Amino acid sequence: MLSKNKIKSFLELARLDKPIGTYLLLWPSMLGLLLAGISHEIGIKNFIIVVIGSLIVRSCGCVINDISDYKIDKLVSRTVGRPLATGALSIYEAWGFFIFLGLVSLIILFFTNPFTMKIAILFAFLIVLYPLTKRFFPAPQFFLGITFGSGSLIAYSLVSSDFTLSIILLYVGLIAWIISFDTYYALEDMEDDIKIGINSTAILWGNAAVKVSRVLHLCFYISLLLIAMLNSFSYFFFLIFAALLIIFIYQKILINDKKFLEAFKINNLVGILSVIGFAIEILILG
Repeated sequence: MLSKNKIKSFLELARLDKPIGTYLLLWPSMLGLLLAGISHEIGIKNFIIVVIGSLIVRSCGCVINDISDYKIDKLVSRTVGRPLATGALSIYEAWGFFIFLGLVSLIILFFTNPFTMKIAILFAFLIVLYPLTKRFFPAPQFFLGITFGSGSLIAYSLVSSDFTLSIILLYVGLIAWIISFDTYYALEDMEDDIKIGINSTAILWGNAAVKVSRVLHLCFYISLLLIAMLNSFSYFFFLIFAALLIIFIYQKILINDKKFLEAFKINNLVGILSVIGFAIEILILG
């Protein structure tokens, strides 16, 4: 029987106490599913799969990340309190938890189609690889963008195997957006990362990191705009788009004040509004 402290440590290992990462994986997946829903019936089962799948996959990513980084986490002020860094959980317990979450992920895949299974298994390898890229690749955020953004492709494949220009634009735009907001996140840890030799786009781009991140964020907005035009979205979506531009301006203010973590977190609202915009279009076009 697990103690309350042990259960709490497992929840922290999976970051269930910090759901922002789950949301930032869920919104791209929801956008992919809703995009498919413009011309296909989605079904409640697929919504459930996307929500539960996002939660489990994000938890898997956090566990394998901490297994890979527990020695490094002891040296970084923001991560020194993580369960593996403090010794609240052992490496063996963490691996056991990761295997358990992996098995749950496989069970979820059994409720999907063969095409979705193939795509999901392909990107599963990137989830395991991502934590290691911080050691040998100068821009690991690109791997994160490809991995997190893949939720849109996986969710889309639940409904359709016909990959259109719209889903390609969405995936590319999501990669740009994820690189952008994770660079802001990396700016918060940049001094520690430099000391311990961890790579990030914040370090790679140096003084240009903020400028490049803003451009990438706008690339995501452009992808949404192109999707809206290709699918004849209503004027309601452009009201959503105007709200997104206001958030972009507010994010710029946060960055100017060196509030990098707040600038990162505001992207949750970007995801929520984008999903609402796509959902409204399904109701209108349907």
